[in-house]
Amino acid sequence: MRRTGIVVAAVALLTAFSPALAQAATGWTEVGSDHARALDESQGLATIVRPSGTTIRYTGISTIPADLNSQGWNHIGDPGSAQGWYVEPYQRDDRGAKLFRVQAPDGSWKNYQHTLESWEANNNSFAAVSPDARWLVAGEWGTMDRLLVHPMPGVVATDPAQNLPLAGTIRLDHQVRDVQGCDFQTATRLLCASDDPDGSLFGTTKPLLQVDLAGPLSGSDVTGHVTSLGQLPLRSGCSGNFEVEGIDFDERDGTLRVIVMSPSICILFDSMTYRFKQ
Repeated sequence: MRRTGIVVAAVALLTAFSPALAQAATGWTEVGSDHARALDESQGLATIVRPSGTTIRYTGISTIPADLNSQGWNHIGDPGSAQGWYVEPYQRDDRGAKLFRVQAPDGSWKNYQHTLESWEANNNSFAAVSPDARWLVAGEWGTMDRLLVHPMPGVVATDPAQNLPLAGTIRLDHQVRDVQGCDFQTATRLLCASDDPDGSLFGTTKPLLQVDLAGPLSGSDVTGHVTSLGQLPLRSGCSGNFEVEGIDFDERDGTLRVIVMSPSICILFDSMTYRFKQ
Protein backbone atom coordinates (compact mmCIF):
# COMPACT_ATOMS: atom_id res chain seq x y z
CA MET A 1 0.00 0.00 0.00
CA ARG A 2 2.83 2.41 0.80
CA ARG A 3 4.46 1.79 -2.59
CA THR A 4 1.12 2.42 -4.30
CA GLY A 5 0.76 5.67 -2.38
CA ILE A 6 4.20 6.82 -3.46
CA VAL A 7 3.44 6.02 -7.11
CA VAL A 8 0.13 7.89 -6.96
CA ALA A 9 1.83 10.91 -5.38
CA ALA A 10 4.58 10.88 -7.99
CA VAL A 11 2.06 10.68 -10.84
CA ALA A 12 0.09 13.57 -9.33
CA LEU A 13 3.25 15.67 -9.04
CA LEU A 14 4.32 14.95 -12.61
CA THR A 15 0.82 15.72 -13.86
CA ALA A 16 0.76 19.05 -12.06
CA PHE A 17 4.01 20.19 -13.61
CA SER A 18 3.95 18.40 -16.98
CA PRO A 19 4.42 20.88 -19.88
CA ALA A 20 2.13 18.73 -22.01
CA LEU A 21 -0.75 19.52 -19.67
CA ALA A 22 0.10 23.19 -19.24
CA GLN A 23 -2.15 25.91 -20.52
CA ALA A 24 -1.28 26.39 -24.19
CA ALA A 25 -1.28 29.72 -26.03
CA THR A 26 -2.82 29.33 -29.47
CA GLY A 27 -0.09 29.14 -32.09
CA TRP A 28 2.71 28.98 -29.51
CA THR A 29 4.32 25.89 -27.99
CA GLU A 30 6.00 26.00 -24.60
CA VAL A 31 9.59 24.85 -25.09
CA GLY A 32 11.10 25.49 -21.67
CA SER A 33 11.35 27.77 -18.69
CA ASP A 34 13.93 29.49 -16.50
CA HIS A 35 13.69 30.55 -12.87
CA ALA A 36 12.81 34.26 -12.51
CA ARG A 37 14.40 35.85 -9.46
CA ALA A 38 12.02 37.99 -7.42
CA LEU A 39 14.29 40.99 -6.87
CA ASP A 40 15.92 41.56 -10.24
CA GLU A 41 13.96 39.51 -12.79
CA SER A 42 10.36 40.14 -11.75
CA GLN A 43 9.22 43.06 -13.92
CA GLY A 44 10.36 42.49 -17.47
CA LEU A 45 13.06 41.65 -19.96
CA ALA A 46 14.44 42.63 -23.34
CA THR A 47 16.85 41.10 -25.85
CA ILE A 48 19.51 43.66 -26.81
CA VAL A 49 21.29 42.86 -30.08
CA ARG A 50 24.48 44.82 -30.78
CA PRO A 51 27.64 44.22 -32.81
CA SER A 52 29.50 43.72 -29.53
CA GLY A 53 27.18 40.87 -28.56
CA THR A 54 23.64 39.99 -27.52
CA THR A 55 22.30 40.13 -23.97
CA ILE A 56 18.93 39.47 -22.34
CA ARG A 57 18.46 42.14 -19.71
CA TYR A 58 15.91 41.77 -16.90
CA THR A 59 14.36 44.42 -14.66
CA GLY A 60 13.11 44.23 -11.08
CA ILE A 61 12.81 46.34 -7.98
CA SER A 62 16.53 45.97 -7.24
CA THR A 63 17.57 47.18 -10.71
CA ILE A 64 16.22 50.71 -10.19
CA PRO A 65 19.25 53.05 -10.01
CA ALA A 66 19.61 54.69 -6.59
CA ASP A 67 19.58 58.22 -8.02
CA LEU A 68 16.27 57.65 -9.81
CA ASN A 69 14.72 55.98 -6.78
CA SER A 70 15.71 58.94 -4.59
CA GLN A 71 13.97 61.27 -7.07
CA GLY A 72 10.68 59.38 -6.71
CA TRP A 73 10.93 56.98 -9.66
CA ASN A 74 10.10 53.92 -7.57
CA HIS A 75 8.66 51.55 -10.18
CA ILE A 76 10.31 50.06 -13.24
CA GLY A 77 8.32 48.26 -15.90
CA ASP A 78 8.99 45.93 -18.80
CA PRO A 79 11.83 47.27 -21.00
CA GLY A 80 12.12 47.16 -24.78
CA SER A 81 14.86 47.12 -27.37
CA ALA A 82 15.45 47.35 -31.12
CA GLN A 83 18.40 48.20 -33.35
CA GLY A 84 20.69 48.14 -30.31
CA TRP A 85 18.63 50.78 -28.46
CA TYR A 86 17.30 49.85 -25.01
CA VAL A 87 14.52 51.61 -23.03
CA GLU A 88 13.40 51.23 -19.41
CA PRO A 89 10.03 52.74 -18.35
CA TYR A 90 9.67 54.35 -14.89
CA GLN A 91 6.75 55.79 -12.96
CA ARG A 92 6.19 57.56 -9.67
CA ASP A 93 3.34 57.62 -7.15
CA ASP A 94 2.22 61.19 -7.83
CA ARG A 95 0.85 62.68 -11.04
CA GLY A 96 4.37 63.63 -12.07
CA ALA A 97 5.93 62.88 -15.42
CA LYS A 98 6.84 59.45 -16.73
CA LEU A 99 10.47 58.68 -17.33
CA PHE A 100 12.18 56.62 -20.00
CA ARG A 101 15.81 55.69 -19.35
CA VAL A 102 17.44 55.11 -22.71
CA GLN A 103 20.70 53.40 -23.53
CA ALA A 104 22.14 54.04 -26.99
CA PRO A 105 23.92 51.31 -28.96
CA ASP A 106 27.25 52.81 -27.84
CA GLY A 107 26.32 52.18 -24.19
CA SER A 108 25.64 55.80 -23.17
CA TRP A 109 22.54 56.65 -21.10
CA LYS A 110 20.07 59.55 -21.23
CA ASN A 111 16.78 60.17 -19.40
CA TYR A 112 13.68 61.45 -21.18
CA GLN A 113 10.54 62.62 -19.40
CA HIS A 114 6.97 62.71 -20.66
CA THR A 115 4.48 65.09 -19.04
CA LEU A 116 1.11 63.38 -18.62
CA GLU A 117 -1.85 64.42 -20.72
CA SER A 118 -4.94 65.35 -18.70
CA TRP A 119 -6.60 62.03 -19.62
CA GLU A 120 -3.52 59.86 -19.24
CA ALA A 121 -2.96 57.39 -16.40
CA ASN A 122 0.32 57.78 -14.55
CA ASN A 123 1.21 54.10 -14.94
CA ASN A 124 4.18 53.35 -17.18
CA SER A 125 3.93 49.60 -17.43
CA PHE A 126 6.15 48.85 -20.42
CA ALA A 127 8.22 50.16 -23.30
CA ALA A 128 8.10 48.46 -26.71
CA VAL A 129 10.44 49.75 -29.44
CA SER A 130 9.31 49.40 -33.07
CA PRO A 131 11.60 47.27 -35.26
CA ASP A 132 12.90 50.36 -37.08
CA ALA A 133 13.63 52.02 -33.69
CA ARG A 134 11.65 55.14 -34.64
CA TRP A 135 8.66 54.68 -32.31
CA LEU A 136 8.15 53.80 -28.67
CA VAL A 137 4.90 52.17 -27.49
CA ALA A 138 4.00 52.53 -23.81
CA GLY A 139 1.11 51.20 -21.76
CA GLU A 140 -1.12 52.16 -18.85
CA TRP A 141 -2.74 50.03 -16.16
CA GLY A 142 -6.39 49.13 -15.83
CA THR A 143 -9.01 48.58 -18.52
CA MET A 144 -7.92 50.41 -21.67
CA ASP A 145 -8.80 50.73 -25.35
CA ARG A 146 -5.49 52.32 -26.34
CA LEU A 147 -1.72 52.04 -26.29
CA LEU A 148 0.42 55.19 -26.31
CA VAL A 149 2.96 56.01 -29.02
CA HIS A 150 5.95 58.34 -28.60
CA PRO A 151 8.70 59.33 -31.01
CA MET A 152 11.65 57.13 -30.11
CA PRO A 153 13.81 58.98 -27.57
CA GLY A 154 17.42 59.22 -28.69
CA VAL A 155 16.50 58.55 -32.33
CA VAL A 156 13.60 60.83 -33.32
CA ALA A 157 13.33 62.90 -30.11
CA THR A 158 16.96 63.68 -29.36
CA ASP A 159 16.87 66.40 -26.68
CA PRO A 160 16.42 65.04 -23.13
CA ALA A 161 15.70 68.57 -21.90
CA GLN A 162 12.50 68.69 -23.96
CA ASN A 163 9.23 66.98 -23.08
CA LEU A 164 8.82 63.65 -24.85
CA PRO A 165 5.46 64.15 -26.58
CA LEU A 166 2.79 61.75 -27.65
CA ALA A 167 2.91 60.96 -31.36
CA GLY A 168 -0.44 59.18 -31.39
CA THR A 169 -2.24 56.13 -30.07
CA ILE A 170 -2.92 52.58 -31.11
CA ARG A 171 -6.73 52.45 -31.00
CA LEU A 172 -7.68 48.95 -29.91
CA ASP A 173 -10.86 47.34 -31.24
CA HIS A 174 -11.27 45.39 -27.99
CA GLN A 175 -10.57 46.50 -24.45
CA VAL A 176 -7.58 45.05 -22.64
CA ARG A 177 -6.89 44.94 -18.92
CA ASP A 178 -3.69 45.22 -16.86
CA VAL A 179 -1.24 44.82 -19.72
CA GLN A 180 2.19 44.36 -18.14
CA GLY A 181 4.30 44.15 -21.27
CA CYS A 182 4.27 44.23 -25.06
CA ASP A 183 6.90 43.58 -27.71
CA PHE A 184 6.90 43.78 -31.48
CA GLN A 185 6.95 40.51 -33.38
CA THR A 186 6.82 42.37 -36.69
CA ALA A 187 6.32 46.00 -37.69
CA THR A 188 2.55 45.41 -37.61
CA ARG A 189 2.16 42.88 -34.78
CA LEU A 190 2.57 43.24 -31.03
CA LEU A 191 2.46 40.41 -28.51
CA CYS A 192 1.29 41.49 -25.04
CA ALA A 193 1.15 39.87 -21.60
CA SER A 194 -1.98 40.69 -19.62
CA ASP A 195 -2.28 40.26 -15.85
CA ASP A 196 -6.07 40.47 -16.10
CA PRO A 197 -7.43 38.86 -12.90
CA ASP A 198 -11.07 39.03 -13.96
CA GLY A 199 -11.33 37.09 -17.21
CA SER A 200 -14.51 38.71 -18.47
CA LEU A 201 -12.90 40.41 -21.49
CA PHE A 202 -11.62 37.27 -23.22
CA GLY A 203 -13.07 34.40 -21.20
CA THR A 204 -9.84 33.66 -19.38
CA THR A 205 -7.57 35.31 -16.85
CA LYS A 206 -3.91 36.14 -17.54
CA PRO A 207 -4.05 35.92 -21.35
CA LEU A 208 -1.39 36.28 -24.02
CA LEU A 209 -2.70 38.89 -26.44
CA GLN A 210 -1.90 39.57 -30.08
CA VAL A 211 -2.41 43.08 -31.49
CA ASP A 212 -2.38 43.38 -35.28
CA LEU A 213 -1.93 46.94 -36.53
CA ALA A 214 -3.60 48.34 -39.64
CA GLY A 215 -0.15 49.47 -40.74
CA PRO A 216 3.34 50.24 -39.42
CA LEU A 217 3.60 53.10 -36.94
CA SER A 218 4.14 56.43 -38.66
CA GLY A 219 3.43 59.14 -36.10
CA SER A 220 -0.35 59.20 -36.25
CA ASP A 221 -3.14 57.10 -34.79
CA VAL A 222 -3.48 53.53 -36.02
CA THR A 223 -6.05 50.86 -35.26
CA GLY A 224 -5.13 47.57 -33.61
CA HIS A 225 -7.08 44.32 -33.76
CA VAL A 226 -6.83 42.40 -30.47
CA THR A 227 -6.90 38.60 -30.27
CA SER A 228 -6.54 36.49 -27.14
CA LEU A 229 -4.23 33.51 -27.65
CA GLY A 230 -5.25 31.88 -24.39
CA GLN A 231 -4.08 31.73 -20.79
CA LEU A 232 -0.39 31.83 -19.94
CA PRO A 233 1.07 29.03 -17.74
CA LEU A 234 0.09 29.30 -14.07
CA ARG A 235 2.05 26.58 -12.29
CA SER A 236 3.46 26.69 -8.77
CA GLY A 237 3.81 24.75 -5.56
CA CYS A 238 1.67 27.47 -3.93
CA SER A 239 -1.94 28.38 -4.58
CA GLY A 240 -3.13 31.96 -4.86
CA ASN A 241 -2.73 34.91 -7.19
CA PHE A 242 -0.09 34.69 -9.90
CA GLU A 243 1.24 37.87 -11.51
CA VAL A 244 1.99 37.95 -15.22
CA GLU A 245 4.80 40.41 -15.91
CA GLY A 246 6.96 41.35 -18.89
CA ILE A 247 7.34 39.86 -22.35
CA ASP A 248 10.07 39.69 -24.98
CA PHE A 249 10.25 38.44 -28.56
CA ASP A 250 13.74 37.46 -29.67
CA GLU A 251 13.88 38.00 -33.42
CA ARG A 252 17.10 35.99 -33.70
CA ASP A 253 15.39 32.64 -33.27
CA GLY A 254 11.72 33.49 -32.79
CA THR A 255 11.65 32.77 -29.05
CA LEU A 256 8.89 34.40 -27.03
CA ARG A 257 9.58 34.83 -23.31
CA VAL A 258 6.97 35.74 -20.67
CA ILE A 259 7.58 36.19 -16.93
CA VAL A 260 5.01 34.74 -14.51
CA MET A 261 5.57 35.34 -10.79
CA SER A 262 4.24 32.72 -8.38
CA PRO A 263 1.87 33.31 -5.44
CA SER A 264 2.83 33.79 -1.80
CA ILE A 265 6.24 32.58 -0.62
CA CYS A 266 6.67 30.61 -3.85
CA ILE A 267 7.50 33.88 -5.59
CA LEU A 268 11.03 33.16 -4.34
CA PHE A 269 11.22 29.56 -5.51
CA ASP A 270 9.25 28.71 -8.65
CA SER A 271 8.52 31.97 -10.48
CA MET A 272 9.37 31.40 -14.13
CA THR A 273 10.26 32.98 -17.43
CA TYR A 274 8.45 30.70 -19.87
CA ARG A 275 9.82 30.20 -23.38
CA PHE A 276 7.58 29.62 -26.41
CA LYS A 277 8.05 29.08 -30.14
CA GLN A 278 5.62 29.02 -33.01
